[in-house]
Amino acid sequence: MMHDSKGVARLFAAPFAIWAAIFIVLPLFFVFYHGLTDGQGAFTLANLWEAVQLEYLQALGLSVELALISTLICLVLAYPLCMILQQIKRGRMLLIFLLFLLPLWMNSLLTTMAWQTILEKNGIINSILHALSLPEVTLINTPLAIVIGMVYNFLPYMVLPLYVSLSHIDKSIIEAAHDLGAGHWQTFRRIVFPLSLPGVISGCTMVFIPALTTFVISALLGGNKILLIGNIIEQEFTAAYDWQLGSALSMILMVFIILNIVLEAFSGHDAEENVEQAEQGVKP
Repeated sequence: MMHDSKGVARLFAAPFAIWAAIFIVLPLFFVFYHGLTDGQGAFTLANLWEAVQLEYLQALGLSVELALISTLICLVLAYPLCMILQQIKRGRMLLIFLLFLLPLWMNSLLTTMAWQTILEKNGIINSILHALSLPEVTLINTPLAIVIGMVYNFLPYMVLPLYVSLSHIDKSIIEAAHDLGAGHWQTFRRIVFPLSLPGVISGCTMVFIPALTTFVISALLGGNKILLIGNIIEQEFTAAYDWQLGSALSMILMVFIILNIVLEAFSGHDAEENVEQAEQGVKP
């Protein structure tokens, strides 16, 4: 009987294994192949050496900086929102939740182009400032415009895991903390936040990785004045047709993604310990 169940499990897992081989393993193989070979297919490290030149490292550093800023802003916006959603009636909660999920239902290219019309020199913001006799501001083709685009597109990825994490907190634990004399801030710091850390870590990961690798948002809102590492990789593959350098840059970027995943794994273990300590701390 056990052998039959294992056979059925393998049968159901076969489509995923085929999908993973075609869309994950095979692309990664070609990235590493082109990154570690020259035009004739001979092994070389010259591509990696070229990928760590100053101009590419500067683009990578700017990408990491903007991704971290966007992730922090998404966390600051999403956390109080999710806490509010826990307190309001279900009908209103679904409406507000729906508004924040709308960007996921639309093509990110269209929503980013919409921000172009808002942030450009003759856009909506400057039109309002001009009507109020206020000086115009330069937003388009700046790092601020890219951060705005990232936050708008990736905020739902922070809201979803945070809301799930907060909704799983046992209300009796919070009530017990209040019964033991803890104030609202102390309850949040000692109980709510530690219990929601798994959602915080998942949300930060889900925002940071796409923000680090994006090239559409930076291309539309940053123009040709601001190039992130994603833009350079995209140009190497589509414009310069230098697959070797593009693959080498992708390998460098992969290191940061792997480090982020490893950090999430260790942080997740610490978060589980914090959850246990928080739960034990309010037990009579």
